[in-house]
Amino acid sequence: MSPEALRARLTAEVQAAGALPPRWRETFEAVPRHLFIPDTVWVEADRGWAPLSRQSRPQEWWDLVYRDGYVVTQVDDGRAAEPGAVGSYSTSSASQPSLVMQMLRQLDPGPGDRVLEIGTGSGYNAALLAGRVGAANVTTVEISESLAQQARITLDEAGFGQTRVLVGDGTFGWRPAAPYDRVISTAGVQRVPYDWVAQTRAGGVIVTPWGTGYHNDALVKLTVGADGTASGGFAGSAPFMWMRDQRVILGALSDYVNEADRPDQRQTRLDPQEMFGRGDVDFAISTRVRDCSWHRFDATGGPGEFTVWLVHLGPGERSWASIDREPDGRHVVEQYGPRRLWDEVEAAYAWWVDIGRPARERFGLTVTPDRQTVWLDTSAAPVSTQSWDTGFSPA
Repeated sequence: MSPEALRARLTAEVQAAGALPPRWRETFEAVPRHLFIPDTVWVEADRGWAPLSRQSRPQEWWDLVYRDGYVVTQVDDGRAAEPGAVGSYSTSSASQPSLVMQMLRQLDPGPGDRVLEIGTGSGYNAALLAGRVGAANVTTVEISESLAQQARITLDEAGFGQTRVLVGDGTFGWRPAAPYDRVISTAGVQRVPYDWVAQTRAGGVIVTPWGTGYHNDALVKLTVGADGTASGGFAGSAPFMWMRDQRVILGALSDYVNEADRPDQRQTRLDPQEMFGRGDVDFAISTRVRDCSWHRFDATGGPGEFTVWLVHLGPGERSWASIDREPDGRHVVEQYGPRRLWDEVEAAYAWWVDIGRPARERFGLTVTPDRQTVWLDTSAAPVSTQSWDTGFSPA
């Protein structure tokens, strides 16, 4: 298929997904995605991420670029790999086009709006923004110098050379061009940086992926108030890589569990099938259970049998729990360490059930200079509050 035919196919896919508003269609069709994808991308392999070259495998490269899926464009923070080696973890990607458009629809910038983008990556998202609001109105910040340099070149080639592409830590936004009408992040955060709020005008909008070590798959849309706070609801699913200074580094299960551990053991009738891997449940539990991650391992012995491991993240003594799902419904729980992780998750699940099993979209977030609060239905009904020293200074 020709590039034009591939672009038409992608437009049809995104349209069919209900993610292409009429006001964005002309811009979407005008920005050729392949210009923003490097000649070497990365695909999942048995031991990590393997390179896929446009020169050696052109058909696969073109098909990957013009499918409604993400494309990994950098691994291991850009460190050079030995010939034939695979990357350990992905660190930058061109996001799934339908997800890109979902976020831009939530952002809803208009012609002439001043927009700050956190995480330039390939530059494709910045190009879409530039096509909508005007390139001179877009400021985009990228922590990787090599990615920023390439994005700057490609944006110029695509006709968006007036876009301001900066190398820096997007956590701090970019004050010289503030205030902004819109701020969008293409990297996930656990804590919304207050600098983003401070650099957005009253009535302006911030859209960012948000998550925790337990659940990293939420999109939040915040509106900045005249009082200097930002508040708004969660608006769907948005799995993204973390901002570097907020990454959840997991490692291997053996980093948390030792063979010499002697855990407590009991049984539960709660079905793990109903508690893990379901978006609304995972999200709700994540707002109540901090510094925790879970991992599922399917058994080979029979259908429906699996084990879920819960591990404590961050400093402090090791804590873990495991839940074996058994066919007879008597599921075995083991817990080790000062935190009773299964007890915490069990209590959070019971709370979610008791309040009527609310969907993620009924929750919201409020950000102030020193804290963020998750709430249900209204900011007057807080679910959890997280405080921190942001180091923010208005100077």
